[in-house]
Amino acid sequence: MTKPRVLIADDHRIVVEGLKKVLHPDFEITGTVENGRDLLASVEKLRPDVIVVDITMPLLNGIDAVRQVKKVHPAIKVVFLTMHLDIAYAVSAFKAGASGYVLKHSAPDELVTAIHEALKGRTYVTPLIAGKLLQTYAERGHRETD
Repeated sequence: MTKPRVLIADDHRIVVEGLKKVLHPDFEITGTVENGRDLLASVEKLRPDVIVVDITMPLLNGIDAVRQVKKVHPAIKVVFLTMHLDIAYAVSAFKAGASGYVLKHSAPDELVTAIHEALKGRTYVTPLIAGKLLQTYAERGHRETD
């Protein structure tokens, strides 16, 4: 059985090396990139099943890069791995097409779970912000129906 193919996009080399070790048992790491523009080029060459992407990256941020990727490759799953606790970032990530949102504060297994859930067509939100995110969506939905 072939492993799902994962592309890692993060501009911190030590984070990328750690992610490779965490993900390697379950996934094939197709490549790594350090900025949003390289992410766009690598998606075309490597055809990953999943992209693990940071929000804050040089040249083109992760959210804008994912918006562009999803226009051309809507089937590719995206899991954001970020330091941003602010719900506004999570909302933007999901609007861009994310299947998952995990904080860098989380345990490594949480990222693995998020990727597996994304591959099953499900959405994963780190428990550290899930309640606030649901509240934000509920409040916005309530305002739209008033």
